[in-house]
Amino acid sequence: MTIPVWAWIAVIGGLLVVLAFDLWIVDRGEPREFSTKQASFWVGFYVTLAVLFGVALWIFAGATSAGQFFAGYLTEYSLSVDNLFVFYIIMTRFAVPKVHQHKVLLVGILMALVMRGGFIAVGAAALSSFSWLFYVFGLFLLYTAVQLVRQHGHDEEEVKENAVLRWARRVLPHTDDYVGSKVVVKVDGRRMVTPLLIVMIAIGTTDLLFALDSIPAIFGLTTDAFIVFTANAFALMGLRQLYFLLGDLLQRLAYLSYGLAFILGFIGVKLIAEALHSSGVSWAPEVPIWLSLSVIAVTMVVTTGASLIKARRDGRESKQITTSASAEQG
Repeated sequence: MTIPVWAWIAVIGGLLVVLAFDLWIVDRGEPREFSTKQASFWVGFYVTLAVLFGVALWIFAGATSAGQFFAGYLTEYSLSVDNLFVFYIIMTRFAVPKVHQHKVLLVGILMALVMRGGFIAVGAAALSSFSWLFYVFGLFLLYTAVQLVRQHGHDEEEVKENAVLRWARRVLPHTDDYVGSKVVVKVDGRRMVTPLLIVMIAIGTTDLLFALDSIPAIFGLTTDAFIVFTANAFALMGLRQLYFLLGDLLQRLAYLSYGLAFILGFIGVKLIAEALHSSGVSWAPEVPIWLSLSVIAVTMVVTTGASLIKARRDGRESKQITTSASAEQG
C-alpha cells in the first residue's frame, strides 16, 4: 500500500493532538487519582478511534489492509496487557503516588512511541532488502512463545534496570523525593530532576524492550510500515487507561501467557511458511489475513474466559476454606 506523505502527516498530527488533549486533561487543576469511570470512558474512546481508523482503511485501501490493521492492533493490544504487570512493578518499586501515575504512563509511552517509530522504519527497510530476516523473525517468535510457556507462573519480583535507566540514574542529578508533578526543580540554585522523570524513562525504555517481541509479531502479519506504525500507536494510546481499568483483574488472567504464547507461535509459523512460499516451496501455505485475525481474536476470548472462570472457581474454593476454618474455630 502506497501512502502519500500528507497521510502520514495527518495521522501523526492527529495522534499528537489527541495525546496533547489527554495530557492537558491530566494536568489541569490539582492532580487526582484516575477513576474507573474515567478509565472506562477513555478505553472506549481509544478503541472506537482504532475501529474508525480501520473502517477508514477498509474504505480507502481495501479489506486486506483493514484486516491487517485489525490483526496487528489486536496482537499489539494483547501483548501490551502482559506488559502492564511490569508497569505495575515499576510504579510500586519507585513508589509513584497514584495521582501522578497517569502522567507517568502518558509521557513514558509517548517516548516509547517515538522510539518504536524509528524501530519500525529500520525494520521495514531491513525486511525489504533482506528477505531472510523473515526466517529470523519467525524463529525468534517461536523461541519467545516457548519462553512464555516455560516462565508461566514465575512472577517477576523486580524489574531489571536497562542500560538507559542505569545511565540516567547515574548521570542525572536527582532529588530523593517527589516534588508534586514536577520533573525538574531547582535546589540551592542547581537544576535537578525528580524521581518522576526517572520513572518515565523506566516506562519508556522498558516498553521499547517489549517491542523486541511485538514488532516482529506484527511484521509477521503485514510488512506495510504505515499499518505497523498505526497499529502500534493505537494500541499504546489506549494502554494507560487499560492499566487503571484492569486493576486487580490483571492478576486474575492466569492463562494470559499461554494465549500470548500461542499467538506468537502461530505468527512465527506463519512467517516461516510464507517466507518458504515466496522462495518457491510449493507445499508451504500462504495464511490469509482473515484466518490470522480469527485465530488472534478467538485465542484472546478463550484465554480471558478460561482465566476468569478459574479465578471465580478459586475464589469460591477460598471462601469455602475460610468459612470452614471459621466454623471449626467457633
